[in-house]
Amino acid sequence: MAFTLDSIVPWGRSLAEYRDMFRLTTQDLKSRILGCGDGPASFNAELTGQGGQVLSVDPLYGFRATNIEDRIAETFSTVLHQARDNARAFVWDSIPSVEALGRVRMQAMQRFLRDYRSSGGQGRYLCAELPDLPLKDRSFDLALCSHLLFLYGRKLPLEFHVRAVTQMCRVAREVRIFPLLELDGSPSPHLGAVQDVLRTRGHEVFVVGTDYEFQRGGNEMLRVVCSSGQ
Repeated sequence: MAFTLDSIVPWGRSLAEYRDMFRLTTQDLKSRILGCGDGPASFNAELTGQGGQVLSVDPLYGFRATNIEDRIAETFSTVLHQARDNARAFVWDSIPSVEALGRVRMQAMQRFLRDYRSSGGQGRYLCAELPDLPLKDRSFDLALCSHLLFLYGRKLPLEFHVRAVTQMCRVAREVRIFPLLELDGSPSPHLGAVQDVLRTRGHEVFVVGTDYEFQRGGNEMLRVVCSSGQ
């Protein structure tokens, strides 16, 4: 059985993983960054601790830390069970086992929860969701979207993807999305159409290889250099 989930689940990744997934340079990390659909990732907490400027956007942030923690507990074993049943769909290199996967993900999510609980994020966590962003035009240098667009292509239709990326291009000068595969490892059926729409609107669009590959074949991101005309 291929890897599948009934709903979008909270599943956090670290700053180190974001760096590899999105090919983030030292200069990138000094820019104004928007994370779309960050969920319980520790990226915001870690980069903020290093002096970075990050705003994370996710509907998850409409809940208290205890509610988020409960949701993580509800879905954690389901995701690991799916990973174990579909072990061949993953590259067990930097993460050598399902048990290690659980430890790495839980460490990131606990780091997020400590930050979220202790400070409320100090305005760094905004309850909002794609495809609508209540943010000013060009208020960020870089918008990132990890493991949401394209990955959940069977739940999020093409129209959603187009609207979401268009919104990200409105608020940021550059957009990066990772990965470009669906949950079951198949190529996203939306990728080509999204690229076509973006190019029609004057954006520069590239598929770029990355140093990160956990989902087998998932080692590419979409990079969009956004036109001023949006």
